[in-house]
Amino acid sequence: MRYAKPYKNRLYMVVLFSVTLSIFAAVRPYLLKQTVDGYLKEHDSVGLLYYIILMGVVLVLEVGSQFYFTYWANWLGQDIVKDIREKLFHHITTFRMKYFDNEPVGKLVTRSVTDMESISSIFSQGLFMIVSDLMKMTVVLGIMFYMNWKLSLIVVMGMPILLYATRIFQQKMKIAFEEVRNQVANLNTFVQERVTGMKIVQLFHREEIELEKFKQINELHNKAWLKNILYNSIFFPIADILSSLTLGVVVWYGGWNIMHGDTMTTFGDLFAYTMLIGMLFNPLRQIADKFNVMQMGIIAAERVFEILDREDLVQQKGTKIAGHFKGDITLENVRFSYIDDEEVLKGINLKVNAGETIAIVGATGAGKSTIINLLNRFYEINSGRILIDGTDINEFDLDSLRRQIAIVLQDVFLFADTILNNITLNNTAITRDEVIAAAQKIGVHDFIMSLPEGYDYNVKERGAMLSSGQRQLIAFLRAYVSNPSILILDEATSSIDTYSEELIQKATDKITKGRTSIVIAHRLATVVNADKIIVMDKGMIVEEGKHYELISKPEGYYKNLYESQFAVENN
Repeated sequence: MRYAKPYKNRLYMVVLFSVTLSIFAAVRPYLLKQTVDGYLKEHDSVGLLYYIILMGVVLVLEVGSQFYFTYWANWLGQDIVKDIREKLFHHITTFRMKYFDNEPVGKLVTRSVTDMESISSIFSQGLFMIVSDLMKMTVVLGIMFYMNWKLSLIVVMGMPILLYATRIFQQKMKIAFEEVRNQVANLNTFVQERVTGMKIVQLFHREEIELEKFKQINELHNKAWLKNILYNSIFFPIADILSSLTLGVVVWYGGWNIMHGDTMTTFGDLFAYTMLIGMLFNPLRQIADKFNVMQMGIIAAERVFEILDREDLVQQKGTKIAGHFKGDITLENVRFSYIDDEEVLKGINLKVNAGETIAIVGATGAGKSTIINLLNRFYEINSGRILIDGTDINEFDLDSLRRQIAIVLQDVFLFADTILNNITLNNTAITRDEVIAAAQKIGVHDFIMSLPEGYDYNVKERGAMLSSGQRQLIAFLRAYVSNPSILILDEATSSIDTYSEELIQKATDKITKGRTSIVIAHRLATVVNADKIIVMDKGMIVEEGKHYELISKPEGYYKNLYESQFAVENN
């Protein structure tokens, strides 16, 4: 309800129309009683016509109240959910990378989309509808006791049974819906992963195996819904039987009183009670149904707010705004582990001078890419310090820090959008002309213009319409136009064709000039011209120096690595 505050005027209107709806709905049966007892029985055609018109006016007012109540309640619910969804998405984008390492993508998609729609139903079909029904029942009970307290007592006697059944039903449905939400999240996660990895599924002939797994998950989802269906199948017939039995007893008792000369009970009462009992029991029956909707919304809200309340996952932002760096980078005894007690970096000490191009090489798992992750503060170090231009990176505002560091990764991610938007990432400060000029400068303009629509070519999801080499070129241009203080190439040439590699090598020479650059590579031929080469093994720096210095060391780690790779490439 905290999120309803910006829309409090709309909330007041929902409450107002809820009240008017309750009053108009309950007044109609009373007018029917007056019509039967006062005019139909006395054959007063003028009075009868007057009351018929009056009932018509009340009906129109009731319909109008119903319309505005439903419309405003749904409108309010959708705006509240819009705000929560935006807050959730923004909150997720501030999480540490460790969170995404452990959480399935399908689960987060479920929270952001499916669960959000369930939350909107709290307002549109749940909470406000229940409040409206309760108000209507209160007004109806008041009118019933005003009209005939004896018949009203009979009606009230049947309500505790229905209330008890409703309570049991609501408790069972909460458990059932929680299981449904879990199974929906499992389904989403499974399908999302298999669709994303469809190439692997087909390459390794996993279609039947994955189908069997899907059948098992789908069966659990089906069973969860069957519980829901079973509880509905039991409750609603019970509610209908109780309503019908109550009406039967009222008609029998009222009719018996009339036949024995009881002036307190009239034919108008019986006509009115046939409507009033339905107006009393149907909302109670529907409240149980709406409780189901609200239960799903509450369970969904619990899951969403569980994420929103996780402040411990948010990366702590510093206060110092990072301007354009000179580019001095220092690592002082940096230790880090992705998993507790399993250190990936073991006391790294490293100094990079402004404007230098350094290369970091080593076997897979040596900790090369981890240094880059820590420099960008994707993860927080266990101990030690990382400084840029003499300032601890934890002191910098996170957004301003990352604006000064550009990375080209081995696995390039492109959005289902145009080439231009994938380069600028919709940054309005970077113009189309600037992108074209940058592309021409580093030699990729001709490649882009060779595509069907040039810079407006849609690369589809994850850049599926481009080769790996072409995606790398786009990523390289994306990094360049951001005008970073520090440039990082993380295995940027490890999986591309010779032509693309030549383009990137030429571009690298241009954009690394006068800018601190860090190159991580398996292919040592690409780093021989670096100002300094850092050799890593098992989370430690084992050698550092220029290429000619390292290659001259007898039995040196770098020398052995270089010669073995050179021999493989020649063979």
